[in-house]
Amino acid sequence: MAVEPLGRQEVQDRLERLPGWSWAEDRLIRHYAFGGHPQAAALVAEIARIQDELNHHSELTLGYNTVGVTVNTHSVGGKVTELDFGLARRIEDAAAAHGARTA
Repeated sequence: MAVEPLGRQEVQDRLERLPGWSWAEDRLIRHYAFGGHPQAAALVAEIARIQDELNHHSELTLGYNTVGVTVNTHSVGGKVTELDFGLARRIEDAAAAHGARTA
């Protein structure tokens, strides 16, 4: 199945259904905060598992009690695709299950 970049309006429309996520420099971006490092690290491990399952990987940043996620599709020149929104939705579900809050 071919993956195509989404247009500006398509990205903006889909972002309305993903509160807390933003779009900049052809990337979907989200930051989460936690009560401590173990919770943040647990979310990173869960995201890694999801990414392997989907064979679609993002950039993750782990801080003491924060996690940053940057998502785009490298195979289409680093643009945003439906794959990215699928991954973002899975990450959002995992973050909620781990007690994340907006950073």
